[in-house]
Amino acid sequence: MLGFAANSLLCRAALGPHLVGPAAFTALRLAAGALVLALLVALRRGTRPRGGSWASAAALFAYAAAFSLAYVRIPAGVGALLLFLAVQASMLAWAIRRGERPTGRQWVGIAVALVGFFVMTAPGARSPDTVGAVLMVAAGVAWGIYSLRGRSGADPLATTADNFVRSVPMGAVFALAPIDPALTSAGATLAVTSGAVASGLGYALWYAALPALGMTRAAVVQLSVPVLAAAGAAAFLHERLAPRIVLAGGAILIGVALATLRPSAFVRRRGTER
Repeated sequence: MLGFAANSLLCRAALGPHLVGPAAFTALRLAAGALVLALLVALRRGTRPRGGSWASAAALFAYAAAFSLAYVRIPAGVGALLLFLAVQASMLAWAIRRGERPTGRQWVGIAVALVGFFVMTAPGARSPDTVGAVLMVAAGVAWGIYSLRGRSGADPLATTADNFVRSVPMGAVFALAPIDPALTSAGATLAVTSGAVASGLGYALWYAALPALGMTRAAVVQLSVPVLAAAGAAAFLHERLAPRIVLAGGAILIGVALATLRPSAFVRRRGTER
């Protein structure tokens, strides 16, 4: 979870002061993540990355690109909250579309999270940048799609490594876009660290721990990511969270917890099981 939260901090630390542009950051992050994950797969089994797809790689690239573009405009803590909400909401929406129906408790959670989201993004002096918020929500939806596509993979680490490798050419093309104001050595270092450590090693540790955690505990610990990101942003980036953002963020976390911590409580509609 520290690795996931660190992605937000590293990205904002690089993009907030314009040490690197969002396109170059995305390209370097994906390339560094692909290299580390490919090396881990090779060291573990002596094989190369496999099991990915171009569609999943495109979703991964869309997440990384929108994530970087958003952090040019919004603080790390707010971004992590919006990302987390969008990921969980997109996966919940997919479950509903497949015929699953939330319980009353889960509908309450959805409503509370949505109220928190609208309070956070409502116009006002303390609201986050609208374009940045939309981009971060788009990043969360893309990550939700990526996660849903990869749920059935037999070897998550090898599949993730393959998808990262496939996303590298997309990142390279994106890096050619004329939107980057600068590329400093400090910005490049932060981007590589985000890809190699927070993404590559972070995902490897997560997949190693996931079987022992189980789905419910995994959902619980993921609730810590926005909190860790907000605390890190305050400590290391000197970001101040307005009371309105704190209250709205708390509502989002409570709502997401109510809606997602008991996936087994979903009732499948009759006739949809095949």
